[in-house]
Amino acid sequence: MRALPFLLSAIASAQSWTPQTTGTTASLRGIAAVSDRVAWASGTGGTYLLTTDGGRTWKPAPVPGAEALDFRDVHALDDRTAWLMAAGPGDKSRIYRTTDGGAHWTLQFTNPDPAGFFDAIAFWDAKRGLVLGDPVDGHLVVFATDDGGDHWRHVETPPALPNEGAFAASGTCLIVAGEREAWFGTGAARVFHTSDGGRSWTVEQAPVRHDGPAAGIFSLAFAGGRGIAVGGDYSKPPEDVHNIAITTDGGKSWTEPASRPSGFRSTVAYIASMRAWIAVGTSGSDISTDGGQTWKRFDGAAYNAIGFPWAVGPKGAIARFSTK
Repeated sequence: MRALPFLLSAIASAQSWTPQTTGTTASLRGIAAVSDRVAWASGTGGTYLLTTDGGRTWKPAPVPGAEALDFRDVHALDDRTAWLMAAGPGDKSRIYRTTDGGAHWTLQFTNPDPAGFFDAIAFWDAKRGLVLGDPVDGHLVVFATDDGGDHWRHVETPPALPNEGAFAASGTCLIVAGEREAWFGTGAARVFHTSDGGRSWTVEQAPVRHDGPAAGIFSLAFAGGRGIAVGGDYSKPPEDVHNIAITTDGGKSWTEPASRPSGFRSTVAYIASMRAWIAVGTSGSDISTDGGQTWKRFDGAAYNAIGFPWAVGPKGAIARFSTK
């Protein structure tokens, strides 16, 4: 059932992001929530953060030897095991893993392509995962692992369009689900989908703006067959022109709803406990309780990514979702 407008307004007005103290000024783009007490975040300056008490305290630290890297994504299993993905040209794109809560980090993989650039990482389980990168030799780059990141193999993808790439903005331009499904969105507003772990891919066009190098799809989220893609133009944060698309058939077709989030949005997430979707960006946050058909702005602070119940953003910003 679609939420009545007054109900959506009441829900949005009762909720907000509550900032937490992080002890860092790094720009944060990655967040992985393991539970309501344990989460990892990542950002510039080779920085990662860990909380084990629900965010009352965050422990920031650099990965030794990685202080010049920008960790745009993080995936975690628990308070001891996590992966960090650095984004950057060529060998500045790397993957690190810890199995002891950050006391030690192992460099698992370095981008072998001088022209490559990693954008996002995602795992189905403790062993199987994918990393997405910008095109090399005319194809978006995908590497897959079956052993927790110790080894990575190249996966073939369909040809990329001229100047098509992905955005390392929130770690959610690539997502996985179930046993073998994965999707990723690009700056050409195309959505790539695999149902066999990356062996084969289909591609569909979404009605999201892609009229410049700063525009396209930045994030995807799915709940069953329903999915939402958000983006816009990150160089124009307040603009809400063609910044969202919705699918109800697992990504086979995409449409634009009548209502939109209130600006550029770098990430979207489905919150099962609330039966709601939340989108955030540098110009604020919006919520939908009717599958993305209508949206209500509820916060004006700048955030880059969601690992519910947390959001992360510029200058070390981490906030926890709260109900007033």
